Amino acid sequence: MSSEKTAIKKHSPAKNVTHYRVIYGDCDSMAIVYYANYLKFFEIGRTELLREAGITYREVEDRGFFLPTTETCLKYCKPALYDDLLTIETILGFVKRASSRFDYTIYRGEDIVVQGYTIHACLDGNNKIVRFPDFLQNILKGE
Repeated sequence: MSSEKTAIKKHSPAKNVTHYRVIYGDCDSMAIVYYANYLKFFEIGRTELLREAGITYREVEDRGFFLPTTETCLKYCKPALYDDLLTIETILGFVKRASSRFDYTIYRGEDIVVQGYTIHACLDGNNKIVRFPDFLQNILKGE
């Protein structure tokens, strides 16, 4: 009798790459992107990751679930400037029972501008923490 190893297919984490041109409204008086606006860029990446994976935030909310941000971390490496074309790379860090993490790297060309992450709870319509619904877990995990 021979022993066979069954190959277990591991799905790659969800990933999205999107581009954003810095507008003047994103900048401070020195034409440098205002630090808090990077969280908006993270949201753009996260929203597009979900859309590319097959669902929109609106559809998640229409099903009665909400994903508020509970933690953020940003490391500023280089400033982004007015009219820079940024590349926002978003990767699913994890999906746990009632939380998820998204990791971000924002580039200008090949230079890293900002790296960071956001963690999100999963809430129901009564603002109670709940387990991630199967439909959303499956989409995020690529199953």
